[in-house]
Amino acid sequence: MTEFLLSRFVKGYPEVNDPQVRARCGNLAGLVGICCNLLLSAGKFLAGLLTGSVAISADAVNNLSDASSSIITLLGFRLAARPADDEHPYGHGRTEYLSGLAVSVMILLIGAELAKTSIQKILSPEPITTGMVSILILAASILVKFWMAAFNRHVGRLIRSATLEATAADSRNDVISTGAVLIATLLQMQFGWNLDGYMGLAVAAFILWSGWGLVKDSIAPLLGQTPDPELVRHIADVTLSYPGVLGIHDMIVHDYGPGRQFASLHAEMAAGADVLESHDTIDRIEKYFLEQEGLHVVIHYDPIVTDDSETGEAREFFAAEAKKLDPRLSIHDLRMVPGTTHTNVIFDLVLPRELDSRTSELKHALQEAAQRKNPLWLCVITAENSFTGTFASEKAKEAETSASEQ
Repeated sequence: MTEFLLSRFVKGYPEVNDPQVRARCGNLAGLVGICCNLLLSAGKFLAGLLTGSVAISADAVNNLSDASSSIITLLGFRLAARPADDEHPYGHGRTEYLSGLAVSVMILLIGAELAKTSIQKILSPEPITTGMVSILILAASILVKFWMAAFNRHVGRLIRSATLEATAADSRNDVISTGAVLIATLLQMQFGWNLDGYMGLAVAAFILWSGWGLVKDSIAPLLGQTPDPELVRHIADVTLSYPGVLGIHDMIVHDYGPGRQFASLHAEMAAGADVLESHDTIDRIEKYFLEQEGLHVVIHYDPIVTDDSETGEAREFFAAEAKKLDPRLSIHDLRMVPGTTHTNVIFDLVLPRELDSRTSELKHALQEAAQRKNPLWLCVITAENSFTGTFASEKAKEAETSASEQ
């Protein structure tokens, strides 16, 4: 059914990397959500009126809020698809995150109101009537919501939309909450137990829990969360696959909305290689990412000495010593400046933020290791945090091994 809807109503599908096709997929998901949730809400309101059940009515309000959420999602996709302009040179993609935040806040408000109503129902219970009509409506709702969860999850992963994946999670939670209401209705029919208020409170709790999770998911990209490890690894793998690139570091990924990522990194290349050839390689990498993946990548050329055995030996030594101190440590940009009384060994030490308090200790430990290795080595270390990580290719090791053998 999902593939049928996408192929039938999304022009240009399956080219989801096209921003316009991606927006159409999001619009379709929003429209499907609006239609399904309005139908479910109307059916549950009817069942709630016939039975007097606050739990069913609460579930109906939940579906109505979901319909409103789908409207905001639809609006968010439309606004996010607007092209860049002079005031917003990076586009309007973050509007999608803002729409997700608005939906999350709405869910929290509705959940709080339903919790209040359910508590009143627990303190002052009222008799309710049950029947097959309400049971059939609830059972149908569970089936529809189960399909909607699968639909939104599929489309969300297809177009890499955190908003739709959050909507899928919300639909999954609705399956659980509606199932709880159905159980309460069946218990009422079978044993006469009036658990209406308690189940209504349980539904409200699920709504609040889901809303809070969505708030966190919506705020994270707006604040600047850690980039997707798969994207980081992919950028590294592609860059390192080009001849002449020996390693990369200082990668930063900026997120201006789904499908609107910008990245910068330093590419290590042999200092002895032809500069124009190295520059051409960097240009080809940047061009590939932009044309094939729509990713803006800016690469800084970082020359490293590969034909000096002492420098290669020092690089391997300090990299190994750093790993001994903590497996998360790495080094880059090592160079050696010989003098009359000592040799400055200059490099950057990359460490996670949780080790910032140990910076002086780690520098001292590396200096002591240097003195044991060579009393003339004096370390000049710059400590820095990594946004992603440092990646080295086998080509760098091969180049240094070749220099050591000469």
